[in-house]
Amino acid sequence: MSCADLTALLPLLVTAGAAVVVMLGIACFRSHLLTLVLTLAGLGLAILSLVPASTAAPKLATPLLTIDHYALFYQGLILAAAFVTTMLSYGYLKRLKERPEEFYLLLLLATLGSAVLVASSHFASFFLGLEVLSVSLYALIAYPRARLIGIEAAIKYLVVAGVSSAFLLFGMALIYADTGTMQFSELAYRASGGSHDFTVLMLAGTGMILVGIGFKLALVPFHLWTPDVYEGAPAPVTAFIATVSKGAVFALLLRYFTLVPFHPYDSLVLVFVLLAAVSMLVGNLLALRQNDVKRILAYSSIAHLGYLMVAFLASGPLAATAVTYYLVAYFITTLGAFGAVTVLSTGQRDAGPMEDFRGLAWRRPWLAGMLTAMLFSLAGIPLTAGFVGKFYVLTAGVGAELWGLVLVLAVASAIGLFYYLRIVVAIFSSPAAEAEGERPAARVSLTFMGGVALAGLTLLLVWLGVYPAPMIAFIDAAVAGLF
Repeated sequence: MSCADLTALLPLLVTAGAAVVVMLGIACFRSHLLTLVLTLAGLGLAILSLVPASTAAPKLATPLLTIDHYALFYQGLILAAAFVTTMLSYGYLKRLKERPEEFYLLLLLATLGSAVLVASSHFASFFLGLEVLSVSLYALIAYPRARLIGIEAAIKYLVVAGVSSAFLLFGMALIYADTGTMQFSELAYRASGGSHDFTVLMLAGTGMILVGIGFKLALVPFHLWTPDVYEGAPAPVTAFIATVSKGAVFALLLRYFTLVPFHPYDSLVLVFVLLAAVSMLVGNLLALRQNDVKRILAYSSIAHLGYLMVAFLASGPLAATAVTYYLVAYFITTLGAFGAVTVLSTGQRDAGPMEDFRGLAWRRPWLAGMLTAMLFSLAGIPLTAGFVGKFYVLTAGVGAELWGLVLVLAVASAIGLFYYLRIVVAIFSSPAAEAEGERPAARVSLTFMGGVALAGLTLLLVWLGVYPAPMIAFIDAAVAGLF
């Protein structure tokens, strides 16, 4: 392997090295603070390594990985989200009775798997990255072993992940049997008519891969695991699943179907349209029936992935920019919302029931304002990053003349506004005096690192909503290599 290959792979190598260092640190000297420092240092170095890696891009580093500016952008987004998750986790884990050190090791491994996913150019690296991510998440979801709800959520995720992996592998096998290759670039050549058009076998394989990806993204009708896992997993892990896990898979989906076009095949287009429309409607309608904030955000995430599918169906450079910007906004808002849940959680249970947030503005006004801003962004209110992201998605849909999906998106967004405002009303309502001592918000203090993370997310939220031009230009340059 050449020096250029090693330079391009630096973010992956540093992340893997950080996991090894943290593991050795745990083996030699158990210390929560030391493990935290090593984890943050490793993630920080991995983020800094993106700079020299960008000088070597684009680079096909082994037949399995393509390190281009698109991959590096998403790796930076994933590493930054993992960094914030680590900061939020410290105060949360301090409140647990069991040893927290292995949590950070699992988080680094999940981050590594996600970073491999976004750079994958071969089915082998696709599957390996996905499995490293999934296996780490099994343990992270069940990490507080004393909580039976976490064990239940981990088992559900394990079963669903096993089923989705089976679909993915079978689909890959069918495509390999038909084409004799698992490399994306070669598949793109064959699908474009350079060798032969899509056969029934390849269409069936692609369909099975879509089923597996649908499970990972929690698109309807593959969404049933989502609310239970979101509710049962520790709040920082839920934030990681909602952002890094889904963002990495969607980035891979965008790369694959940009190379292997699906628009000439009406059956695939119909599948994507149905997934988008049903996810937007079902996610928002089911969220209306929930009284637990974590479950509301779970169903909300299903709807947001449906919104992303609208821009994905539009295709082209504008669509890729819309998807990427929306994911950036979604990462910020979701990390902020679950960050607030993390701060309000105790060692016995996570904040979730609506009553935990009732009257929050009167007890902790700064935290209430931050959470309200995040909810407004998820709803697409102006002057937030979520508004700009949704505007770009609508623009891509209108440009591609996807009028039906644009109409569904508008209706679904109006429905979503109702349950976001339900949480805001609870936050600013008068607290019941007799229940004051029973709520997590009344007892849990905000750590310095948690406060810095939430403040930074809030500033980013407003900045990207008021002045998004630099980020859009950066994203345009990153996605240009796809076309």
